[in-house]
Amino acid sequence: MSDMATISTLAGDADFNAYVARPEGTAKAAIIVIQEIFGVNQGIRRKCDSWAAEGYLAVAPDLFFRMKPGLELDPDVETEFNEALDYFGKYNPDDGVKDIEATIHWIRRDAGVNKVGCVGYCLGGKLAYMTAARTDIDASVGYYGVMIDQMLGEKHAIANPLLLHIPTADHFVGPEAQAAMHAGLDDHPRVTLYDYEGLDHGFATESGNRRDELGAQLADGRTKAFFAEHLS
Repeated sequence: MSDMATISTLAGDADFNAYVARPEGTAKAAIIVIQEIFGVNQGIRRKCDSWAAEGYLAVAPDLFFRMKPGLELDPDVETEFNEALDYFGKYNPDDGVKDIEATIHWIRRDAGVNKVGCVGYCLGGKLAYMTAARTDIDASVGYYGVMIDQMLGEKHAIANPLLLHIPTADHFVGPEAQAAMHAGLDDHPRVTLYDYEGLDHGFATESGNRRDELGAQLADGRTKAFFAEHLS
């Protein structure tokens, strides 16, 4: 079962919508699904539905609501891809982390689920890293997160488990950035990094030209095991 929820910002000066997929029966935990630059589109909603089928309450907040509420774009359409890049350039990720924290509060207070994890993709992967460093979320997963190498100064604040999936042929996160992530995080006791040899950005999307089936299944299986361990 799915519906839309309205969540107040931390400052209480605005509201934003979130897609909510609910499991049958009592949720064993909650997972925040953090969008790519394409908004809470069909692929993100499908990921929520899949987590609900696994017994989790899944919530995807509309993080671009300050620019264009309800944005849905298709990465396989060039004009829409370029539109998404424009939104990405204007977006303030600090606002995003605050909105994710507001979503954590809503889940615990209004939905009544105490254990909360997050999983993010692309921009969402960066936000998952930032969420791990700046909030009390119980577990975080990032897929092909951008610009994490520029935020390693926050790694000391990561108190709960973080898993990062890194495709080695990511044309948005090059070899130097990947090497910096490994150098900065490999010895962190709360962080696990997995490389995916030869795969590119977006390999775990639900559908479309970017998906690599074997890579997506491998990464998603690791994510499921990670949440089963840390959100139980």
